[in-house]
Amino acid sequence: MLDNEAFGSFVFYSTLLIIKMYIVAIITGQVRLRKKAFANPEDAMRHGGITFAREDPDVERCRRAHHNDMENIFPFLFLGAVYSMTEPTLLIARTHFQVFFLGRVVHTVAYLLALKAPTRSLAYIIAQVPCFSMAVQVLIAVASYR
Repeated sequence: MLDNEAFGSFVFYSTLLIIKMYIVAIITGQVRLRKKAFANPEDAMRHGGITFAREDPDVERCRRAHHNDMENIFPFLFLGAVYSMTEPTLLIARTHFQVFFLGRVVHTVAYLLALKAPTRSLAYIIAQVPCFSMAVQVLIAVASYR
């Protein structure tokens, strides 16, 4: 499978995206500890008492960033894998994967640091362009099988 260079590129950028998601999860945990805002009573009891079983705006911001990643990266994983099987030009495929990856990194940074609008929105839109492009190209490639 990795003889397919487009698929190899897809695997590379997908793995970076998964690592980025793990980093956001770790950041969320660290913010929970720093803010003493735990989702579960047993965690709060371990870190100072039941009063720390509460929500915190900074923790919620991290959670929303992570949730947004899941809503966008999971579809990319499917689209990119299938798109890679359509034998796209390597340069074009790699550009799709790079643009999506960079868009998601900027989106996460903008989300976590609460950067001024429209930074996050623009990053989201930029990352969606290659996904839409890949979806259309996959549909064209399989249209004859309908």
